[in-house]
Amino acid sequence: MTGAGVRPRGKRAADPVAASRPRREVSFWRQVRELTRTDLRAERRSGEALLMVVPFGATALLIVPLAVGADVPLLRSLGPGLYWAIVLLFGALLAVRHTSTRSAAHQDLLDLLGVDPLAPLLARAAASTVLLVVFAVGLAPVAVAFYDPALDGWAWLAALVPLVAVGLAVLGTVAGALADGVDQRASLVPVLVVPLAVPLLIAATQAQQAAAHSQPPTGWLLLAVASDLVVLVALVAASRTLEESPR
Repeated sequence: MTGAGVRPRGKRAADPVAASRPRREVSFWRQVRELTRTDLRAERRSGEALLMVVPFGATALLIVPLAVGADVPLLRSLGPGLYWAIVLLFGALLAVRHTSTRSAAHQDLLDLLGVDPLAPLLARAAASTVLLVVFAVGLAPVAVAFYDPALDGWAWLAALVPLVAVGLAVLGTVAGALADGVDQRASLVPVLVVPLAVPLLIAATQAQQAAAHSQPPTGWLLLAVASDLVVLVALVAASRTLEESPR
């Protein structure tokens, strides 16, 4: 029984101050950060991408010593180049596999929430970068154990691995976005990524070789940085194209 002046249960009086208060919009970089955390949390729970790619990468590094035999000088000379080739090939598969995990329903939900179209792409690239760094760092001890290379230039891995990881991750994200909706997407995207990643392979191998000979690898590091900047610009352009294209 409701008396005069008593507010009915279950109903709240409208707050004119709250109604007129503008909604706080989530900043662009917070969108990127939260989406990146979501991607990494999902990968940590499933472990699908890393568990599929890392064993194959380690096995690929093992095949060459088995084929060449106990030719230690040859293995030492081949070690750095083969390490970066495996990082490139299997890292491209890792980046492509990670960027293909989102569904159309998930993208529609992001659109309804008003998420900037560039934010999911950057988040995907950031999460792929983390996975690629883990992959490359995990392969480094395997390469050292199998090939026994001179470790003079391997300290530059601290700079080279993030640069190569960023480039591969952004390339995988761009290629995955451009090939979205294509029937043969799984086979098309690696074909797009690997040739475009050749400058990263050249920069990494030459920088490590220069460092091993006590030469400054600055020029090759700049090539890797320039490659990353080019693909980042392509990522921004791809986001605007996807925003205007019908799904």
